[in-house]
This record gives sequence, structure tokens and C-alpha cells, in this order.
Amino acid sequence: MVQEDIEQPILERNVATENDGSTDSYKRYRSATKIEENSFGTKEEICSETREVSTVGSISSEKPTDIWKYTTVCLMCIMVAFGGFMMGWDIGTIGGFMAQTDFIQRFGTKNEDGVLYLSTIRMGLLVSIFNIGCAIGSVFLGKLGDLYGRRWGLIFGTSIFVVGVIIQIASVSKWFQYFIGRIIAGIGMGVIAVLSPMLISEVAPKELRGAMVSCYQLMITFGIFLGNCCNYGTKSYQNSKQWRIAVGLQFLWCIIMVSGMTFVPESPRYLVQQNMFEEAKESIAISNKLSKESEETLQEFEIVKAGIQAELDAGEAQWKELFHRKNKILQRVLMGIFVLGLQQLTGANYFFYYGATVFKSVGLDDSFQTTIIFGVVNFLSTFVSLYVVDRFGRRFCLLVGSAALGLCMLVFATVGVTSLYSGDSDVPSCKWAGNVMIVVSCIYIFFFATTWAPVPFVILSETFPTNIKSKGMALGIVSNQLWNFVIGFCTPWITKSIHFYYGYIFLGCCVFAFLYVFFFVPETKGLGLDDINTMWEEETYPWRSSSWIPPSQRAANNVIEEPEVVA
Repeated sequence: MVQEDIEQPILERNVATENDGSTDSYKRYRSATKIEENSFGTKEEICSETREVSTVGSISSEKPTDIWKYTTVCLMCIMVAFGGFMMGWDIGTIGGFMAQTDFIQRFGTKNEDGVLYLSTIRMGLLVSIFNIGCAIGSVFLGKLGDLYGRRWGLIFGTSIFVVGVIIQIASVSKWFQYFIGRIIAGIGMGVIAVLSPMLISEVAPKELRGAMVSCYQLMITFGIFLGNCCNYGTKSYQNSKQWRIAVGLQFLWCIIMVSGMTFVPESPRYLVQQNMFEEAKESIAISNKLSKESEETLQEFEIVKAGIQAELDAGEAQWKELFHRKNKILQRVLMGIFVLGLQQLTGANYFFYYGATVFKSVGLDDSFQTTIIFGVVNFLSTFVSLYVVDRFGRRFCLLVGSAALGLCMLVFATVGVTSLYSGDSDVPSCKWAGNVMIVVSCIYIFFFATTWAPVPFVILSETFPTNIKSKGMALGIVSNQLWNFVIGFCTPWITKSIHFYYGYIFLGCCVFAFLYVFFFVPETKGLGLDDINTMWEEETYPWRSSSWIPPSQRAANNVIEEPEVVA
């Protein structure tokens, strides 16, 4: 019965072509026989791809994407991605706090000479405990998006973040009060870190999905840059304004985030999952600037509905199901964990968290200026990623990024170890070596911002079926934040012990990242979410994935010749 429903419109459309006296001959795809062979929601997608194609010349491809048509949905995705700005602001400011005199006086301890300072362990905890909170929030509260919707989940996460900010800004002299505030703020950010990329991937058109999810990382870099600027602007104060201004501004960012959610439609995939079909159609129409009853809206709705129905038929996924090998679910989960973990292990946050401290060691009088330069390079480079991620693909970007980052770390570490210091002195004595290290660091940040910064979030947001998406993404975020914590917490000890030899550790991680991506990360550029699921089910080798053709397009290789129609 299903096959008849699909084939009938094809036959009717072919007859209509013959009756209108067209002088061109046509072919039609043999797509109906594919309906029962595919297992994951490709039914409607095949129907949408089944079309008559002129045989004059080669079979035509789909019409070029009208970018301007998607202006509305792009703006909505940027609103959702603002959660990344809040995370970036924290990254950009917390490292500077560690060098602010008022912050040290309030939360530091006295050494043997009676001088206040932040101990290594206290500095590590204050910087990195935020990431532990993110890991907790992503695992235990990321499910809010499935229960109450992506939008309300983001609003709830922002509310938790506000509570943490209140505790931080109210801290007077007890470092553990500030510590608790950062944990709570981190829990709220963990919810945002899961639901922001998820909502973007579910409302963005597939042609722009990579660029739109990359906007989340763009907002992180923008937040880092403005956070660096804020620290530079407040460092001249002699009181708590040095750090309380930066903390207090987070209230404004939360207001902007919540206000933006009032303009963003709910995820159509969530709405279909809740049997709210009319609302799902309205969401699709708003995102694509179409009428609710337009052919394009209804077609997209049917595709989403078919995919969700297939997942619902499989049942609600439990945590244990993430470790099943059926349909390569376990491999996908492991890929998300590894890729998000390796994003941190490339070493970028070594510069972002401790940039002010690190570049004091190369002899800079005002290391805050260097962190601003890093912020500018990071922010502007991320604009390049919006182009390359969908132009060259996820896999290619990660491979090139791994090689480039590894090379930069090799030069950075080697110059720091061999040339920066003379003899046994701990004082930098070679100015050219310090300058080279700064330049190499900027090149490093350029390649990180265009490859490993945004692409892992893109991969994570499009890898999992809807029924395990929140859980799979949560594990990826946990991996990211735990390694973030390890680097943030351990870096003060490691740099104190081995100095710039630390760069060789990150070099080894970059080499491993290159090998892992080559053997385990498939290319998903230009594929619909259901097509990506099908590719995994067919067990395509990652190094051959760039040439993989979705079932909905394979019909073009097997067509039925129709008689020429002569006027």
C-alpha cells in the first residue's frame, strides 16, 4: 500500500508532461522500489528527490541554494548561538582575574613573606571548576530539551547560570563562595552547551547547517575577545571593579539570551515528537520564511515526521542503548567523545585561560594586550570557518587543522625550550624568541578557530538520531568539559615544572587527532540528518565517506527511459 501511494503521483506527473505538448523528452527515477529497502525515515526524502529530469544534456542537479532566502533562519540561529557568547565571556575574563590585584587580595593566601598570592591549586580550581559544572549540567539536565522543548530548556539553563553569577558577584573574601558560584553557573552553561547546537542543527537548512552550528563557536570567540577587552579596560581600577564589572555584565548577557528565545521557533523535530503537527509546520514556515501550507513547508514536515516516526518505532533510548553496536550507535558515541575531547587536547585553552600568565614569561610588560590580540585573531578567524566547514567539509578541516596545529606547537615548544632562556636563568633574555612565540601562537589560533574550534560541535550536533541525541551530545560535552577541567587545573603545575616542554604534549595529541579523524570520522557535508544516519547504518568507511551517495539520490543512476514526446 505504501508503494502505491508513492508511485501514483509519479505516474500522474508523467502523464501530465505528455499531455502538455512539451518537446523535451524526460526520464523518471526508479525510486519507489527503494522505499522498503531503507530503514530510517528516507521514505519521504526519496519521494522529494523523485522528479522528472530533462534528458537534454546531463541529468540536472537541484537548484542552487538561495542564500538570501535563509536570512531569517540565520538570524534566529545567531540568537540561539548567543549562549556560546556567555561561555566565551567566562573564558575570556577568568584568566585575567587571576592577575588582578583586588581579586588576589580578596581570595589569595599569604606566603612566608606575608605577600598575598593565589596558590597553584586554588588558581586551578577557580579557573576549571566551571567545566565540572558544565559536565554535570549537560548529563543530568540536558534532557530538559526533550521534556519541555529546546527553547524552554535554554531559558531554564540561563536561569541557573544567573544564580551562579549572583553568588560570584556577592563574594567578598571567601574564595570557596566564588568557587560554588562558578560550579552553579557551570551547570547552567552545561544545559546551554547541549541545547544551543542541538536547536540550531534542527532548524537550519542542510546547505547551511555547518555554518550555522559554527555560529556557536563564533559567539564563543566573540565572547572571549570582549572579555579580554573588559579585563584590559578595568585593570586600572584599584578596587573590586577590576573583576565585578566583568561578572556583573553577565546579567545583561542572560537578559539578551532569554529575550532572543522569544523570537526563535521551537525545534520542528521536538514538536513532531510531541505530536504537535500544526506547530511543527508553523516552525518550519517561520524558519524558512514560507507560508504554513506551502508545498515546501509540507514536504519538509513530511520528511521530519517520517524520520521521527522511525525513531519512535524503535522506542525511547535508555543510557545503556548508547553502548549498543546496532546501527553503529556505540561508534558514534565514541566518536563524539573523542572529537570533543581532542578539541581541548589540541591545547587552545592553554593560551586562552593562561594567556596573561604565559606571556609574562616571554618578557611582555603588558600581557593583557597580547590576550586582546589573541582574541581578535580568534574572533576574525572564526568567520573563515563559516565558509570552509561547508565548502571543504568537516573531515578535511579537521585533518588540515590537526597537521597545522601540531606544526605550530612544535615550533612554539622548540623555540621556548631552546632559545627563550639563557643558561639557568628563569628570566627571558631573548627578545626575538619571544616575538616568534607570539607570532606562532597567533597562527596556531587562526588554524584552531577555522577548524578544531567549530567543527567538533557541528559533527556532534548532526551525528545522532533524535531518540538518543540529547544523551549522545551530553557525553560529548562531558568529554569536552572534563578535558577542559584537566587542562585548566593541571596547567599551572605542568608549566611550573616543565615550562615550554608542555607544548610537546599537545603536539602528540595533535598527531593522534590526525590519525583518529582519518580512520574514524566520516564526511557529512551537504547531507540531511536522516541521510547521515543511513550512512552510519550502511557502515561506510570514513575515508570513503566523501563519495557516499544518499539513497534518495542513487535513483539517478537507475532511471526508466520514457518515450520521447513530439509535438
